[in-house]
Amino acid sequence: MDFSSFEADRAAAPHAATTATETQYFTIGDLAREFDVTLRALRFYEDKGLLSPRREGLTRLYTAAERARLAIILKGKKLGFTLAEIKAMVALREGSAMPAGGLALTREKCAEQLALLEQQKVEIEEAIDELRQMVAAFPARAAA
Repeated sequence: MDFSSFEADRAAAPHAATTATETQYFTIGDLAREFDVTLRALRFYEDKGLLSPRREGLTRLYTAAERARLAIILKGKKLGFTLAEIKAMVALREGSAMPAGGLALTREKCAEQLALLEQQKVEIEEAIDELRQMVAAFPARAAA
């Protein structure tokens, strides 16, 4: 799988770690705002083992690596992959071992997902055409 778009997302990130000894941390609120997700979603990904923020009391602190991982998770979600497949995407991207009992992310699986999304696109375009015809069939209302 080509992760060049993930690399581009990461390279364009305005929040990178500043030096090897000084790491920048992001709060759960920072990431929620930046990625337009809920706090609950971030806690869900943590519960599923996809994110592992550092804890200081009740505060979750995310590193730049966790931030990049979240970008991969959200990209996988947007593409319609399951959590197990997203875990495999993260493992593949980070060069770590596949999760135990996890699904291997294959070219064939990506092709299947592509075919599914293309079929959904056709169905959505057909529904849009039908709705346009329905709207056109209604008489125009005079402005009040």
